[in-house]
Amino acid sequence: MTAVTAVALALTAAACSKSDSPDATTPVAADAGAASAASASAGVPASAAPSGSGTPGASVPPPAAPAAATGACGRPASAKPVTTVTEVKLPSAVTGYGAEGDTDKLPMAIAARSDGGSWLAWLGTGGKVYLGHLGCDDKLIGTPTSFTGIDLQDVQADKTGGVLLLTRKGSCGDTPLCGGTSSPCNTMHMIRFDTSGKLVWERQVTNLTSSRTGYDDGARFIWWYQHHGRLATDGKTFAAYFGVAITVRNGSCVDIHEGDRMQVVSSSGALVTGHKDAFEVGCSHAWTSRIVWDPRTGHYVTVCATDNSCRIARPNPYRTVAAGTCDGTLFGGDLVLAESSGYWTAWSQGGKAKLEHFTSGESDKTVSTGAATSHPHLVSYGTGRMLLTWQSGSSIAAQAYDAGTGRTAGAKFTISAEDHNYTAFKAYADGSVAYPAAGSSGSAIKIARVLPLS
Repeated sequence: MTAVTAVALALTAAACSKSDSPDATTPVAADAGAASAASASAGVPASAAPSGSGTPGASVPPPAAPAAATGACGRPASAKPVTTVTEVKLPSAVTGYGAEGDTDKLPMAIAARSDGGSWLAWLGTGGKVYLGHLGCDDKLIGTPTSFTGIDLQDVQADKTGGVLLLTRKGSCGDTPLCGGTSSPCNTMHMIRFDTSGKLVWERQVTNLTSSRTGYDDGARFIWWYQHHGRLATDGKTFAAYFGVAITVRNGSCVDIHEGDRMQVVSSSGALVTGHKDAFEVGCSHAWTSRIVWDPRTGHYVTVCATDNSCRIARPNPYRTVAAGTCDGTLFGGDLVLAESSGYWTAWSQGGKAKLEHFTSGESDKTVSTGAATSHPHLVSYGTGRMLLTWQSGSSIAAQAYDAGTGRTAGAKFTISAEDHNYTAFKAYADGSVAYPAAGSSGSAIKIARVLPLS
């Protein structure tokens, strides 16, 4: 397949603490009862709580019991979802706010720290990716660090720091293409940082070298489309799963194909050669690469959307999870662990979102969610629950589900932040989830948090 054909197929298939600044936090309750329970803990003035009037002699009901504090940050847990939205003012602008295509630059990502805070990463201007530490109040602490990078992919954390997944400039070389264009020829890197956000090591997870450029046979590089990825960790290693360009010699010229690639890196920054879950190429053509670590089985689990039989699939080897069609609307949402065994993935076709439960391959349970969206998101939400979210006007709609049965858990609610097609919610050990969204200006980010359920 030539580069021109590959591009055409891919485009057809893919529709891809103490604050240092005066940040503002706005608590928003999904229901009035939950709001009053969370108000005191969230710092809401007493005057903001609803008040009532009584008649002389009438009994006055006792005030609601305060929500229980959870985790290292003491975030209040309530019977129904409560959200907070905190705007963080940044020392540098964010690139890519207005673009939500699958080939556009991703603006930001968040990860849960072991102390209950967060790592916030964003793509700045001037070829830099920034990393900041957020405290329990979702406000910036200290001065962010920065790393060379032209496209941010994801951030993941562990007890001793974390890893960024980002793209850097590479070289295509001078081997002629058999047809079409496919530049640029960039590289994907893991950037290991410590608990202060400082560089520990760097590891390329594509395979370009000084003697192998993008247009050399066997090259695996990052080009302009279908190239984004995600990270996962087992606590000792980190895994990156991402879209990749594949160079194949065809006589005196080369063809460029597209697929996806999964690589595992050790705690010291070395590629784990021969890892049981890693692969050179999995799905082709592929987009929305999703990955999760399963401690129950000791495996990294991956799913993709692919125009190979037009489906949501497990790669290497192909196993169909859910059958779709190549009408330009097939989208793979996120991947989470099910309550007892197996996994749930969210996906959409024709603007309708579904949840699929699977173990090794084909789905054994389908949930039609009723969410009218072309880009659903899914995240684990405390013990035994998961949260499906999707764009709803200028806000985000959300619905909790039982992670075992797939049944809804409570009522649908709204998160007062802007959705982005390719930004992920992240789960926290205290049962909350957080999402980085566009702020009120190009140098601000809003952190939308759904507090834990009791």
